[in-house]
Amino acid sequence: MNDTAYPDFGILLVDDEPAWLGSLALTLETCAGITNITTCNDSRQVMAILDQGRIGLVLLDLTMPHLSGEELLEQIAERHPEIATIVISGLNQVETAVGCMRRGAFDYFVKTDDEDRMVGGVLRAVHMQELQRDHREMASRFCSPEIRHPEAFEAVITNDRAMQAVFAYVEAVARSPQPLLITGESGVGKELIARAAHRLSGCKGKLVTVNVAGLDDAVFSDTLFGHVRGAFTGAEQVRRGMVEEACDGTLFLDEIGDLSIASQVKLLRLLQEGEYFPLGSDLPKRLKARIMVATHRNLPAAERDGAFRRDLLYRLRTHQVHLPPLRERRGDIPLLLDHFLDQAARELGRKRPTPPPGLAQFLATYSFPGNVRELKAMVYDAVSVHRERMLSMDSFIRAVERAKDENGAVTCVGAQQNPFARFEELPTFGDAAAFLVQEAMDRANGNQTLAARLLGISQPALNKRLKMAKG
Repeated sequence: MNDTAYPDFGILLVDDEPAWLGSLALTLETCAGITNITTCNDSRQVMAILDQGRIGLVLLDLTMPHLSGEELLEQIAERHPEIATIVISGLNQVETAVGCMRRGAFDYFVKTDDEDRMVGGVLRAVHMQELQRDHREMASRFCSPEIRHPEAFEAVITNDRAMQAVFAYVEAVARSPQPLLITGESGVGKELIARAAHRLSGCKGKLVTVNVAGLDDAVFSDTLFGHVRGAFTGAEQVRRGMVEEACDGTLFLDEIGDLSIASQVKLLRLLQEGEYFPLGSDLPKRLKARIMVATHRNLPAAERDGAFRRDLLYRLRTHQVHLPPLRERRGDIPLLLDHFLDQAARELGRKRPTPPPGLAQFLATYSFPGNVRELKAMVYDAVSVHRERMLSMDSFIRAVERAKDENGAVTCVGAQQNPFARFEELPTFGDAAAFLVQEAMDRANGNQTLAARLLGISQPALNKRLKMAKG
């Protein structure tokens, strides 16, 4: 068995005819890419092989000397109920097939059946076993909530409980061969989570990232599947596609919500069939990479609008994780601020500046539509222009005000309703001002300078309001 055998559990072929065993093993490898195969032509050895714990699926002949297939089927169901069994018999009898299914067989085929039908049944059994193993692993992980491999997430700076839950989920599904869908606004760190999942997956190959936004169908096909020489005008050399580049590793497709319908069909076929055709080729290649995708779009809404295929959506979200925006994890802002200050100083060749008092509190009052990426850009800009030992607050204030001006039209559309419009009885002017001051003080954690900036008044004017409220 090699390091890249598929699937990650063994498949045992049992038959007293060595020639048939060799033929079946070759068929499964050629047509389905299944290489993790063990063969056995003595039925008395089967249970000892299964007791070793590597096997997840058995393909079993019925008519054999020593122990018959029916006897083995009953023993497997009793001692190893977690193992799926497919009966492949020379007998084309309904009663025999029904009896095998009652004894726990997953499927029943006759040796003269169409090759594609038999291979399809094996792949269905493999898929079922993979899902059941995923379920058992996830159940085990969620019973033990601590992160077993925190080093995989070291690039994600957080103490947030919601993010810790994300880590636990990703760790639980990282070894699954099923797709992983990562959603969240732009700038929240979706690619960092994909890198962590790849690191935990045990895949021997590399992580290959493709941003599919803006790719038309022809470019998408060429990028993912590659082409043979002469496939189209200008195709003078063979090109390996990104699916092949990611062999035995992970293919990460970013901005999947921007994919055209035609390209969605090709991606769906890749996931369903596990094979693809390079442009200009009649010979299929097997998919040997884990697929992860990410988007900032609302895919269910896109599906309802007809912009995203429902069958692809269901296929992609076998495993799904959502990353919260920075405004929902404001407690991480001080950690991120320190991290980016260290990083910016190191990369820009400057001495690390001291952040001004109240900077983290001020940043916590901002909604960060660009999320962590926007905060990083603010810090790098401030470090690049600072001259004193103490970092200037002015650079951050200007950045926030500029962002608010640029997004002002959008903000007004979302908040154009008068907050008092639904009040049956209006508060007095004094009461409304007092509530507004109190809210600003709460958001600024009691810092009068920050609260005054939020209200757009001077600090003396705020101080006067506070005294009036106490009086």
